[in-house]
Amino acid sequence: MTTVKIPPATKFSLGRIGLFAIIFVVLLAVPMPMSRDTGLLVRLMIAAIVSAIASWFLLARWRNQMAATLETSMAKRRDEKEKLRAALAGDDDPKDVRSRN
Repeated sequence: MTTVKIPPATKFSLGRIGLFAIIFVVLLAVPMPMSRDTGLLVRLMIAAIVSAIASWFLLARWRNQMAATLETSMAKRRDEKEKLRAALAGDDDPKDVRSRN
C-alpha cells in the first residue's frame, strides 16, 4: 500500500473549508428572528468569523508547515534568480549555467 503525501497548503485549505462547513451546518440549527435570506447571510458571516478564529488555534501546525514550505520554495526561487542574473551579467561561467539545468 502506498501513502500519498498531501501538500501542507492543501491540508490547511481543506481544513479551513471543513471548519467553515461544520460551523455553518451547526448554525443552521440555531433559530434566528429574521427573514430566511437575512438569517442565511448572518449565519454565513458568523461561520466565516468563527472558523477563522478556530483555525488560528486548531490548524496552527498545518499553517506552520505551509509557511515553512512556502519559505523554502521562495528561497530556492531567489537563489535561482540570483544565479540567472549573474549568468546574464557575465559573472558566471556559461558551462556552469548549462550544467545546472
